[in-house]
This record gives sequence, structure tokens and C-alpha cells, in this order.
Amino acid sequence: MKGKKFIAVAGNIGVGKSTLVGKLCDRFSWQPYYEPVAENPYLEDFYDDMRGWAFHSQVFFITHRLRSHRELLLHPTSVVQDRSVYEDAEIFARNLYERGQIGERDYRTYQELYALLVDMLSPPDLVVYLRASVPTLVERIATRGRQIESSIQPAYLEHLNHLYEEWIDRFILCPVLEVPADYLNWVDNNEHIELIGDKIKQKLNGSNQVTFEPEEVR
Repeated sequence: MKGKKFIAVAGNIGVGKSTLVGKLCDRFSWQPYYEPVAENPYLEDFYDDMRGWAFHSQVFFITHRLRSHRELLLHPTSVVQDRSVYEDAEIFARNLYERGQIGERDYRTYQELYALLVDMLSPPDLVVYLRASVPTLVERIATRGRQIESSIQPAYLEHLNHLYEEWIDRFILCPVLEVPADYLNWVDNNEHIELIGDKIKQKLNGSNQVTFEPEEVR
């Protein structure tokens, strides 16, 4: 595993992306990148009128994340990113469109912009996708106790899971390591961090068939 690496950690709300990013960076002496809180100038308008301002808000978010993606490509050392640029468009903007909060014309324009910009930027070396069932997500959200997440409904998480699965099934821009998050506890179990780290090294070294066997995740 030579040279600088750019890894993006993807997954639904509450799955444990930020914690895994930190643990992996401690394990490999890599640089973590947590998306900074950006003051979206459209956010107040969006909450007052979601259909009227969803498009503007999502354009702001993807512009901000694409800028971050470019900075990470230029970063001199190996980096691990908490949430990828792809999730903004493939999951969250699409969710707003399917809920009728972004109209057909605006969504088509957004997707054309996204496709153009992503085509101009190199992908990460690896996407680590954390797959978890809704009960696991609900439990982890409750455990970390963030007030802003207290009103998230299981049905909403289920729909996002559906979008995540559709996205990861067709994602071909770079290798993907799928992590069975229902069965791995990287918060408290260092052996699980070692296991995930070993699988990441195998993927970065070019192995195509890297999976988690049942006996490894017990």
C-alpha cells in the first residue's frame, strides 16, 4: 500500500462514519477530514418553503463538497473523508426530488451539473460503504443522543437505505469495500478496527474479491 491514498467513508445517518474515520486515521496515521459546518445562506428559506428553495440549497451543498473533494485530491498526505460528494446528489438531492420538494426541471439541471463536475474530478482510491439495517441505525442514533436527529423516523432511514443500495449497486468510479455494520462494533472493539483496516489494505493493494466472512464478524 504505497503512496498517498484518498478514502471516502459513505453510509446512512447514524451508521458511525465519523467514528470510523477517526479510528482508521489513528490506525494508519492518516489525516481525517470531517465536513466543516457551512453556513448555507438558503437554509432558513428552505425550511420555510422546501419546494421553493430545495434546489438552491442543494446546489450550495454540492458546490461546497466538490470544493472539499478537490482539496483532498491535492492534499499531500493520505486522507479519509467523512461522507463522499456522491451522496449529496445520489442520496439526499434524489430524496428531495422523490418527495416532490425539487421539481423535474430543477432536478434535471442539478443532475447535469453534478455529472459534469464529477467527470472533471478524479474519484477517491476507495469508497468504504457502511451498510446497516434500520434497527441498527435507530439504536445508534439514540445512543449518541443528538437533539437534531431525535425526530428522524425509521421510514425516512429505510428510504435512504434504499437509495444507498441503488447507488452502490451502480457505482463504478472506484473500488468499493462494503462493510456489514450490523455485525461490527468499531466504537468499542479494536479487533473490528483491525479487521476493517486489513480489508481496506487488501482493496488498496488491488484485491478484487474482498469480503467479510461470517466467522470474522462474530
